[in-house]
Amino acid sequence: MTREARGVRREAGGDEPGMQGKDRSMKNKREISEVMQAVSTYIARAAKKPLPKPVLEKTKHHVLDTIAAMVSGSRLPPGKAAISYIRTRGGTAEACVIGSRIVTSAENAALANGMLGHADETDDSHAPSLCHPGCAIVPASLAMAEKERRDGMSFLRAVALGYDIGARVNLSLHPYEFREAGHSTHAFGPMFGAAAAAGALAGMDARQARHLLSYTAQQCSGVSCWMRDEEHIEKAFDFGGMPARNGVFSATMVAHGFSAVEDVFSGERNFFIAYDERHRVGKPPEPQRLAQDLGKTFEIMNTNIKRWSVGSPIQAPLDSLIDLIREHRIKADDVEHVTVRVARQGANTTDNRNMPDICMQHMCAVMLIDGIVTFESAHDEKRMKDKRVLAVRSKVELIGDEALTRVMPSRQGIVDIRLKDGRTVSRHTKAVRGTSENPMTRAEVDEKAYHLLARILGKGRARGLCDAVWNLEKLRDMRSLRPLLRA
Repeated sequence: MTREARGVRREAGGDEPGMQGKDRSMKNKREISEVMQAVSTYIARAAKKPLPKPVLEKTKHHVLDTIAAMVSGSRLPPGKAAISYIRTRGGTAEACVIGSRIVTSAENAALANGMLGHADETDDSHAPSLCHPGCAIVPASLAMAEKERRDGMSFLRAVALGYDIGARVNLSLHPYEFREAGHSTHAFGPMFGAAAAAGALAGMDARQARHLLSYTAQQCSGVSCWMRDEEHIEKAFDFGGMPARNGVFSATMVAHGFSAVEDVFSGERNFFIAYDERHRVGKPPEPQRLAQDLGKTFEIMNTNIKRWSVGSPIQAPLDSLIDLIREHRIKADDVEHVTVRVARQGANTTDNRNMPDICMQHMCAVMLIDGIVTFESAHDEKRMKDKRVLAVRSKVELIGDEALTRVMPSRQGIVDIRLKDGRTVSRHTKAVRGTSENPMTRAEVDEKAYHLLARILGKGRARGLCDAVWNLEKLRDMRSLRPLLRA
């Protein structure tokens, strides 16, 4: 076991007899690892530390993208369930539930808005850490910013902080191997990210930030059986609602005066000992990655925004398919057979699913027929029984390709189309539109968000909300967004 993972043997509460005052203070200071000191100090300073201009701009992209996902998700089954549930819970009026008229406690709002954010597959993703950070971190940040009446700039800095901490927690655990061991990376990292963002907005100092991380570690959980959730409701809780709520819980408890273990990342029975899966995955945890390049590498810059409102493994094939359709003027009736190749995990999670937006064969059939995929077509369950769609779908073959599995976390896709005239055309998408290698522009993010918002809010308020997010650094009180978020 590495020195960082093992840490010191004596816990912070176990002073030797006779140790008092300065001696105890020095001892406790020694028992806080360099990693924890770096991370907790970074959290404490984040709300006041300016972001580089490209990072500030990219943060706005992800805030708008996530808010649009929450608004559109308020009318989908997970969103409806969350709003209905929170309506029964009461709570101090601190933060709003998006897409409703409910104002409730910050914890309740974070839970509901987190579920709204991942009500379908519209939200962002961070491939290296194998999670969807926005649907947990943005709702937690919104809830805490409303509760504390923070300004827009503080909110944006807290969101960027959440992506930094959340991604690094997963990276320190080797996310792809960690998932194979049965854990849910989609809950672990985002929960710490949500907590860090909420803690920064609560104005915590470094010691409080250490306690915040300890409470988060105690609440951290998740198993990847969410893959079997056919209605997406538990999945929305696992990915968004639970980590957002638990992160805010940690922040509000510490802000209220709760004390905790000084360093949950080192010492006896620490976080990395509890989740050391080397006997199954062959790699020990790397706690040093928590602090690696903090303030230099901003993980929000490495986070993807989805061009299509469908599951992540379907993004690359749709990019390939639309390029082929437009380049060769292909119609559905011209097609004899389609072969789609993605990574093995992507094939497993999208193969003939019964929800349209996470079914590879169905979404490819819809694009061949319509020449495009929209939010509406990706969520039209009736078309899954449409005879024409089923006929085209029967021509689509999905293969889990080992070569594409080896290039993960890059989500690549290959589409081969055999046409009835004997031609075969092919396209290999290596950099999906919206990824850090091929990012969407502000105009593209705005267009996606506007169309999602306008369906629920109407064109006028949708335009007003987009404009407000692009100018968040000028906002004095995040509560002033409430009129634009209600429905």
